[in-house]
Amino acid sequence: MFAKHQAIFRSRWRALLWASGVLLTAYCSVPSPDEAQQARPAAKPDEHLNPWALKQQDK
Repeated sequence: MFAKHQAIFRSRWRALLWASGVLLTAYCSVPSPDEAQQARPAAKPDEHLNPWALKQQDK
């Protein structure tokens, strides 16, 4: 029944190495709280302009 799943990792050391790589990736991809607080707030976006609308000319 579990013979198929036992072939995923050939040894326990390889499984531990793979798991440490996953944990290291997760640790490196999450920013620290200090960096998150120093980030500037997002600038207010400009008013949306329809690119297909005809431009009105001033008379």
